[in-house]
This record gives sequence, C-alpha cells and structure tokens, in this order.
Amino acid sequence: MRADILIVGGGVGGVAAALAALRRGRSVIMTEEYDWLGGQLTSQAVPPDEHAWIEQFGCTRSYRAFREGVRAYYRTWYPLTSAALRQPDLNPGLGRVSRLCHEPRVALAVLEGMLAPYRSAGTLRVLTGHRAVTARVEGDRITAVTVVSRAGEERTVEAPYVLDATELGDLLPLADVEHVMGFESSAETGEPSAPSEAQPLNQQAFSWVFAVEHLEGEDHTIDRPAQAGFWREYQPECWPDRLLSLTAPDPRTLETLTRTFVPHAHSGPIVADQSADPGDRDLWLFRRIFAREQYEPGFAASDITVVNWPMIDYLPGPLLGVSEDERDKHLQGARQLSLSMLYWLQTEAPRPDGGTGWPGLRLRPDVMGTSDGLAMAPYIRESRRIRAHTTVVEQDLSMVVRGDAGAVHYPDSVGVGMYRIDLHPSTGGDNYIDVPSSPFQIPLGALLPVRMRNFLAAGKNIGTTHITNGCYRLHPVEWNIGEAAGALAAHCLTNSLTPEQVRADSRLIESFQSELTQDGFELAWPEVKGY
Repeated sequence: MRADILIVGGGVGGVAAALAALRRGRSVIMTEEYDWLGGQLTSQAVPPDEHAWIEQFGCTRSYRAFREGVRAYYRTWYPLTSAALRQPDLNPGLGRVSRLCHEPRVALAVLEGMLAPYRSAGTLRVLTGHRAVTARVEGDRITAVTVVSRAGEERTVEAPYVLDATELGDLLPLADVEHVMGFESSAETGEPSAPSEAQPLNQQAFSWVFAVEHLEGEDHTIDRPAQAGFWREYQPECWPDRLLSLTAPDPRTLETLTRTFVPHAHSGPIVADQSADPGDRDLWLFRRIFAREQYEPGFAASDITVVNWPMIDYLPGPLLGVSEDERDKHLQGARQLSLSMLYWLQTEAPRPDGGTGWPGLRLRPDVMGTSDGLAMAPYIRESRRIRAHTTVVEQDLSMVVRGDAGAVHYPDSVGVGMYRIDLHPSTGGDNYIDVPSSPFQIPLGALLPVRMRNFLAAGKNIGTTHITNGCYRLHPVEWNIGEAAGALAAHCLTNSLTPEQVRADSRLIESFQSELTQDGFELAWPEVKGY
C-alpha cells in the first residue's frame, strides 16, 4: 500500500494529523490498533481535559469544530429539555472535569463524520485493528512500515512521510528513532522537580476506565474479581489509605482528602473550570458523561459516570522498558484493579445513610463498545518521547520559575496549549507532581527528531520531558500537535522541502506559520495568567 503520508496511530493526534494533510490534498493511510479512532476521546473513554478559556480561544479551528460537532449531535438526536437546548455551551454530562463531558460513541461519530468525505473520495484509507510490527529504514529515512491485523494478516505501507501518533510511541524502537522514556535526570534537563539520576522505568500510571449507571433497588454486583483480595489491601507507600477507598491526596497540595460518591447526587451549580475548582470532590459528578436532568422527564433511568479516578491508577509497574510478559501482566493487573474498584463500590463503599455498598451500580459495556464494560483501551498518560531538536523543560513554563514573565516564546510556534503540569502517581513511587504553569506554545522543533528526516512525532511522543509531558498530553494539545505534524508533512511535500529546512529558515517558517494561521491555528496567547 502507498500514500503520501502514513499515520501510525488513530488517536486524537492521528485523526487531527490526517485531517490537516487531507485538507491540503494529500493521500493518507492511517492505522489504529483498536476498533475505534479517537484514542483518549473514544477507546480510552476520557472526557476532554481542557483549560479555562477553551470556549473563547486556545485551540485550533478544527478542534473547535469537533467540540461544536459533539454539541450539535446531542441537539439533533437526543431529547434534550428546552433549557438544555438553549445552552450555547451545552455540557451533555454536566461533568465537572470539563465543559464538554460526553459519551465516547458521540465523539467517535463526530470524528468519523469529519473524516467521511475523504474516505468517500478515496484519499483516506483507515486500517483499524492493526498495529505496527516492523519498520524498514534506509539511512535516516523510514521507507515502509508493516502492520499486522488481529487475524495475523500483514500489510506493508510505503510513504514519503511517516508520522507516529501511537499512544506509546510504538514506532520509535521499531525504526531506531532516538528516544527517551520515564524520568530524566536534573543533570540532563536542569528541571527543579527532576531527580538527580535518570529513572527510565519511573512512568506515570495508566488506568483502565469504565462507565457505570445506578439503578436503585436492583442488584448488579459482579462476581468477585480474581485479584480483589490483593487490591483490597493494597496501599502505596505514598498514599494515605488503601487504594480501594474514597481517600486520596489532593493533587495540588497533597493534603489527605476524602471524596464523596453518591449516585444521582444533586449537582447544584456546575463549575467546570479547573482554574477555580478541580471538580473532583464528588466522584459521581466528576466525570459524568450523561446527565438525565438534561433530557425530557422519564427518558433515562440513570446518569452515566466514568470512573477515572486516582484510585484506579496502576502503580506496580510500567508498560515501557519491560518484557512483553511483564507488560501483559501489568495490563491485566490494571483491569483487575478497575474491576476490584467496581466490586468495592458495589459491596463496601460508604453510603450517606450509614450503610455500605451500591449494588445498583451497573457496568455499561454498550457505552464502552466492549463486552466486559471496561474501556476498549487503557488510558495512557505517558509515551516514549523523541530526542528532538527542541525539548520543552519545566523551567520553560513553570509559574514558579517564570513568574509573570509567562512561558518561553518559541519563534517556531505551531500552536498553543494550557494545563497545569499534572503528573499522576508513578511506577517509581512518586506521589503527584503538580506545578502551576503558564499558557504555553508548541515549538515545531519538538516534533522533529534529531536524526530522522521523514518522520514526525504527532502525539504525546514529542520532545517533552517526563515533567512537561504532564501538561502537553491533554486532548486539545495533542490535537494541535497532530494537526501541525500533518500540515507540516503536506507542506514539505508540496514545496519540496524538509522539516529541518522549514524550521531553520526564518522566511520558510514564517510562510508555514502564515499557512497555519489561515487554517485556524492560534500560534500565541493573548494576555492570560496561568494557574
């Protein structure tokens, strides 16, 4: 198979990269390991984590089109109340983590709709259920990538440009692209929060998300999971209680905090603004993706909420830098942790009436697109990262370091992002590392590996560190990264340039940035303060 651009990985960055290249008239082949495109938004079932100004500015035009597409889907097909229909910033789930908490299938429908014209035109071919297994490299160029289906069928794809948009940076070791994983040392990065020695196996926890509803008076208690005994007693050294509880550290202060979990608790005024309130005090409301109060009376018996809490962060070991058997053990362990959390919620969680357990909690496999009710894919926070022309470090955007000066300005900016440096507990025993950050830019140099000439990073695998990955990994930033990578590959093909030439020449980078601006990219922030 041949195309102008091969995108390996169909998550948030991969879809955005494809759209950018396709808009510029290029042919694209995109491969994806799972059945759904969309990554964090769909197969991982994570509502978008976004900054406080997302409704006004701070993302690309196409990401905004996706967001409005989600709202339009609900307005068109769901029996919303008249009050909900009038909401210009409709939040279907009334969740507190985001102003746009929605079901994974709706995100999938909108993304597929955005891609549909190019599928019909034949310029986009998508291979779902395929993962990369080998890469053919000649000198400093990748000439082909072989992917394999679950049935064992192999396909080899050739393309002048190859983009890695996988969740874990899968192409980097396959193509011998220089990269790093885990925690870099302070000697290498100069970061205030880094350890004195590198810790490659110290990686952010991943999680296996699930969705539940609650039907009062019914009993949907699952069979006791095989590892329930282990997880019931498991307490990390850095944790104030057993993992299976409602008690965990406050991410920003590390103060011990006990949350509430009450199905169908009255939501009150919704504060989906993480600059003012992280939104995680009541766990039913935190990541609720379907709020029955938004719909006509009697339409739905229950809300639907997503369990993606610190208590299901998997800490015993990483996914990168270990054997395949060890990796599989950790993946299975994460699934068991999530099922054990559900079983604990059904049988032991404290109730306001003094009782224990919510047996009416029921998994929603239809929402997840799976048979068992867990998300289709694990929620990945940290990837392998390229050795890049530009590596973004903590002191480039930390408010503790930069103060009122704001983040470092990059003359080769290809977009913007904003989120606190938010590192979940890690496989190396670290508790939260949470640092206020300034609204930042995405430097083109972070997408370019130091050696490979026709390869671009298009997701969480760009030139960040373990620390700065904590704010560059969120949905709108990953979308912007992928979209910029797809645009750059198409731009280079059209103008017979290399990415390095574009970045190195002020005239060329300004021309490319002008193209991005016309296409709806924001390359700099207005005057806003971080948090």
